[in-house]
Amino acid sequence: MAANLGTAGVTSPFIVSTRGEKSSTRRSSVRFLRTLRSSPTSRYRASFGLRNPVISMAASAETVNEVLPPSLDSTAEPPALFDGTSRLYISYICPYAQRTWIARNYKGLQEKIRLVPIDLQNRPAWYKEKVYPANKVPSLEHNNEVRGESVDLLKYIDANFDGPSLFPDDQEKQRFAEDLLSFSDEFNMSSFKSFTSSGDLEKDIGLLYDKLEEALSKFNDGPFFLGQFSLVDIAYAPFIERFKPFFAEVRGYDITKGRPKLALWIEELNKLDSYKQTVRDPQELLAALKKKLGIV
Repeated sequence: MAANLGTAGVTSPFIVSTRGEKSSTRRSSVRFLRTLRSSPTSRYRASFGLRNPVISMAASAETVNEVLPPSLDSTAEPPALFDGTSRLYISYICPYAQRTWIARNYKGLQEKIRLVPIDLQNRPAWYKEKVYPANKVPSLEHNNEVRGESVDLLKYIDANFDGPSLFPDDQEKQRFAEDLLSFSDEFNMSSFKSFTSSGDLEKDIGLLYDKLEEALSKFNDGPFFLGQFSLVDIAYAPFIERFKPFFAEVRGYDITKGRPKLALWIEELNKLDSYKQTVRDPQELLAALKKKLGIV
């Protein structure tokens, strides 16, 4: 059974019980479009496509090779909860949880935030009873409290832990970041809905991907949404990772065709170890999608 994603008629056929977000109504993109079309300004004037100072600062964190722990199922004992250890509860296959995992890695927090993967198909009872009553991922145990919701956690991790900043100081970029984060819900819901639609994909979702292409053109100090790598890139990355191969193989639609900035964004994203450490095998994701959709 597909998990309801909070928009009428829209379900996610590949995230059965893995969705780490509360249901939300579809947000207006009027403010996003108005901001997107404003004249680009920036404090930085580095050559487009070159790595920026923020990425360079994180180079040492990027080289950490982490041995990933096995997922905990219903037979697993709980960790020593609320003992002062910071723990990030995730599922390896959940894109919402992947957001927080990327942020943890990018900020070099592998030693400060322990990764606790949960088997959401056979989850341990103690997770709901003792950790997070919502019984979803991601969640973060920190300072004897547990918080959830992936975008909120991105901001929390950035504000409360050391490491390269994931949010810009520039006020224009801050406003644009909030617009893009709000737009991500509509973008994801519409893409999910198009998995099973019979219409023309370019007509159904082409405009959404054109908006991303245009957003990537706003600042010229790097290949990412705000120029430098930020929590906005993290918010979109796990979903593009899934949408691109699915639409290409199952629907014969290339989301990067005619969108060179989006293609470059994906290329640059895949150079970041902090992201690559979280990437799943595309064939694994495709197989899961096809199974849920009944595609042979």
